[in-house]
Amino acid sequence: MAEKDPIARKTGNVPQQGKVSGDVAAFVKKVGTMARPNAAQDGRLLFAMDATMSRQPTWDLACSLQAEMFRAIPKDSALQVQLLYFRGFGECRASKWVVDAAGLAKLMSGIDCRGGNTQISKVFAHARTEHAKRRINAVVYVGDAIEENVDNLSEKAGQLGLLGCPMFVFQEGHDVRVEGAFREFARLTKGAYARFDTSAPQELAALLKAVAAYASGGRDLMKLQGSGQANALLAQLPR
Repeated sequence: MAEKDPIARKTGNVPQQGKVSGDVAAFVKKVGTMARPNAAQDGRLLFAMDATMSRQPTWDLACSLQAEMFRAIPKDSALQVQLLYFRGFGECRASKWVVDAAGLAKLMSGIDCRGGNTQISKVFAHARTEHAKRRINAVVYVGDAIEENVDNLSEKAGQLGLLGCPMFVFQEGHDVRVEGAFREFARLTKGAYARFDTSAPQELAALLKAVAAYASGGRDLMKLQGSGQANALLAQLPR
């Protein structure tokens, strides 16, 4: 019997499709066996990203910058992280929840861009399913386009907001329509919006680090970051 692909999750929201490299699959299988003694109390951060072809020109740099967030999380931090990405024709995959957050940077390096439409609705659906199992403290979404019905997406975002699942939405590029939708998703989920500027890596790293702090310890820990980026996100969050 063929071994199941360990990175795929058999749920209605994240179907098993396609293949990933052996190294990536082996890594996820390994970290998926890890557990924390206090796992029930850990904060949880879902990191979702658009891996469609429109992001290819800046993909390597973007992955490096995104990985900075994982490396910034202290090893003793009470935070579990799950990586979710979509690409190609209906491919949407999630890793297991892991505590070796720095290792997800390695996993991310094994993902490449493939042509296809956005699947943001699956991100919302997956977040809702996982949140129902156990609270997600923050969802990060990084993307540059929307090829779905914005009204339908906004309804799903509003549902996450009612459940108390905030989204930190990062936009790559300057598409005005995308910006308006991303800002609305952040507002409806009681989260925050920022631009994913690959020309300002230090600023972006500070933003991602601030979100990791929020997921681990809430507003107070984010405030302790003391950066202008953290303060900008805090200003958008409801008190």
